[in-house]
Amino acid sequence: MTKTNDTQNTAVATLAGGCFWCVESDMKKLPGVVKVVSGYAGNAPDAPAYETYSALGYIEAVQVHYDPRQVSYEQILTYFFRHIDPTDAGGQFADRGPGYESAVFYANDEEKQAARQVLAKLTKSGKFDRPIVTKTIPFAKFYAAEDYHQDYAEKNPLHYKAYRSGSGREGFIQKVWKGDQNGASADVPQYGKPDDAVLKKNLTKMQYDVTQKNGTEPPFQNEYVHNKKEGIYVDIVSGEPLFSSLDKYDSNTGWPSFTQPLAPENIVKKEDRSLFSTRTEVRSRHAGSHLGHVFPDGPQPTGMRYCMNSAALRFIPKEELEKEGYGRYLKLFPL
Repeated sequence: MTKTNDTQNTAVATLAGGCFWCVESDMKKLPGVVKVVSGYAGNAPDAPAYETYSALGYIEAVQVHYDPRQVSYEQILTYFFRHIDPTDAGGQFADRGPGYESAVFYANDEEKQAARQVLAKLTKSGKFDRPIVTKTIPFAKFYAAEDYHQDYAEKNPLHYKAYRSGSGREGFIQKVWKGDQNGASADVPQYGKPDDAVLKKNLTKMQYDVTQKNGTEPPFQNEYVHNKKEGIYVDIVSGEPLFSSLDKYDSNTGWPSFTQPLAPENIVKKEDRSLFSTRTEVRSRHAGSHLGHVFPDGPQPTGMRYCMNSAALRFIPKEELEKEGYGRYLKLFPL
């Protein structure tokens, strides 16, 4: 485990699984992952670029920044292996050559041992009719790829979907893991958005106006502004985890305020010019619910103020996390 930020207690896993567009997109969906960076891993003296990395001996890879309080290194690896072909020694799917080989770059003996244990379990699983050939390599260097490669699936959704399907990756994953309760789909809770008729039936007028019409509830006269109980806040529409009581503070603005998200992978930020000034709107990733705005005037250590509408949130006290399907967050609230 390599710490990269003592404040947020994040760690980094460096993984290669062929096209980094696909690996980045898949790893972002795992709860507990904070961000994923596409790049090149290797140990050559010269810095790589997209045109030169393979010739220099680098491999397309990603660095997965994750919160070890929510997800372990072993879970990161297990999830990763369910989104690649660990039996392919010549690349990954349609991408061929040494620059697309699969590998785990371990930063220390602990990661090395964990990688070998996960690979051993994968071999014993009986899922594959060919030997597991993914390499375990000591970590040396990682260079972030060019900006146009970062968040590629989000920036170019049509091209990405066509490439992913055409490469054979998606078909392989579905064939190998479909129907397996411990497979890829079981690792990630499925958060979705009901149709409009269901939303109007299930939500109050205020909840609907805020989440679907970018409304704002009255300050101080809302459900959670003064809530001091321990637990987490999820999207009222989809249930995707958003914020924790551990990061909540009294901003004296009249709305629930947080210094940082609990699950950054479920947060989307957009530029908002609706009030003759530029603000940063915050939405949920899966349901697209309008949540509020984020401002750079919060307390340290983040300096941020996520100013949210209570009407966009549902609070789940720590005592009910397991029952509500959020048991993985219990470790945040030790007895």
